[in-house]
Amino acid sequence: MNLDLNGKRALVTGASKGIGAVTARLLAAEGCDVVIVSRSREELQMMADQIADVTSRSVVACPADLSRSSEVARVAEQYGDVDILVNNAGAIPGGRLEDIDEGTWRAAWDLKVFGYINLTREIFKQMSARRSGTIVNVIGAAAQIRDPSYICGVAGNAALTAFTMSLGSDSHRVGVRVVGVSPGPVATQRLLGLQDSVQSSSARPFGRAAEPLEVASAVAFLASPRSGYTSGTVLMVDGGLSARAVA
Repeated sequence: MNLDLNGKRALVTGASKGIGAVTARLLAAEGCDVVIVSRSREELQMMADQIADVTSRSVVACPADLSRSSEVARVAEQYGDVDILVNNAGAIPGGRLEDIDEGTWRAAWDLKVFGYINLTREIFKQMSARRSGTIVNVIGAAAQIRDPSYICGVAGNAALTAFTMSLGSDSHRVGVRVVGVSPGPVATQRLLGLQDSVQSSSARPFGRAAEPLEVASAVAFLASPRSGYTSGTVLMVDGGLSARAVA
């Protein structure tokens, strides 16, 4: 399907690897010029070079720590004039309530929760002024599955789900769409770090974790004009895990 994204400008966070990197590559392949953001300068530049070589689109590497408000403001000032924002940066650790101290909890939320909210606030202002744009938040199915061994992620993802739905329910007033994608287990290095608190492969839907491209494809479609009447909703890409959890 031609997603009608040729010539669009996209900003993708957490894009040095995993879902973010694959999403940036796919958007570039669909014709977007892309700015990719991550804390790892070297990995980010390598990924930018790879995407540019494969797609021949403009790919700019912007190293930044989005857990810091000053860095969020800098990124928005330099690269905020975009048609698409994909919030994807963040890694919330596994563990039960008694396993996660306040400092760890706050640090995780500074990047994944407040990082999304703060960058959205900055980019949303610019999109509103132009009366066009799409924001896609990559959240996570933990909000629906509510596994107590991943409680920091459960609460953070629940907050971002509500944030996305609330903002997206009203953003049509200024010509902007806000949507979310919530993956279940995805075959990335991050999954290995959480393997003690997720299901074994044999217990997962279809006997496997999702591939990053499956998540990235959902992001690209929702970001595109082909999904132009979609806002204020979160798409579950989890093989049905969350549907089973709330049944």
